[in-house]
Amino acid sequence: MSVVIPTFNSSRWLPSTIEALVKALALTSWNVEIIVVDDGSTDGSDRVLLEIADAIPYPLRVLHQSNQGRFLARWNGVNEARHEDVLIMDSRMLVHERTFQHLSQELARPEPPLAWNGHVVTDETAPLVGRFWEVPTYAFWGDYLSDPRPTSITAANFDRVPKGTSFLLIRKEIFKRACLDSWPEGNAHLVSDDTKILRFVAEQTPIRLDPGFSATYRPRTNLKQFLGHSWIRGTLFVDSYAGTSALRNTILIALSALPPTTLICALVLLSQGAWTLLWAVLGLGVLLLLTPAFIATARRCPPRATLSYLTFVLPFGFAFWAGLTRGIVVHRRSFLRHRELKEETRP
Repeated sequence: MSVVIPTFNSSRWLPSTIEALVKALALTSWNVEIIVVDDGSTDGSDRVLLEIADAIPYPLRVLHQSNQGRFLARWNGVNEARHEDVLIMDSRMLVHERTFQHLSQELARPEPPLAWNGHVVTDETAPLVGRFWEVPTYAFWGDYLSDPRPTSITAANFDRVPKGTSFLLIRKEIFKRACLDSWPEGNAHLVSDDTKILRFVAEQTPIRLDPGFSATYRPRTNLKQFLGHSWIRGTLFVDSYAGTSALRNTILIALSALPPTTLICALVLLSQGAWTLLWAVLGLGVLLLLTPAFIATARRCPPRATLSYLTFVLPFGFAFWAGLTRGIVVHRRSFLRHRELKEETRP
């Protein structure tokens, strides 16, 4: 197996990430190489990786590239992989000790899946701001998260289960085809590095989501990092869903238009002294913001994650909206994809 770890300024995380990886690998007899793709780091990651390479029992190679984003970092790492099975993992991920032992048993079964999506949990010791994303994930995918069990991700249930490329075992050839299908036409930082790729994979072969194949993710630790991440996720959200259906196109545009429209309505009502309507509009806005927290709580979302959501939802909302609006501009051509595909399928 080839392990591909893209990294950008993660020198503080890499030692513990690779230590946990090696500890889990020690319970198997696999032939493994580790490839770290340094995406233009400036924090001394090079020196840290040299020290790690001398201390572990597996070969570790470091590939260097200018800062081009995770999409191209993963692509370059997978291209250099010597093995057909590739584990792609984030530099902030802590592999659970029994993960590969469990996976080894599952792969020994007849006709095992060709792709495995990790069951990833958020570090419980993370600062409050780092727990925010658990509310959206429980709100959308609470059916699985409230009762984790082995699940096959297919094109039919793709939007109803959690998935990502931060901890993914996949055949090299399948991943490369998925990347080529989603290849960025412009700035690679602004294209989806997970949803589009996984949608392509799920259309080719089921992706196994298994609680036994698991890891812990260590999220952003301060507000500045969190808001920057929220901004870019807004843009990538558009790239993930624009053009996949007429309904999703409409929802994306509505999400961009709703906040400024609501603000204009509130200002008009305020200028006219229409206090009852003004409070109704504001109340509706608050209710919309709180709805994900209500849904997530009902689906057993951890209380601290709910507190994080309630604390940071307003700054998140602005950053995500700004990124989403930028995404609509940057990926405007993608909105035509649904129409083009529909026309291509006409007799």
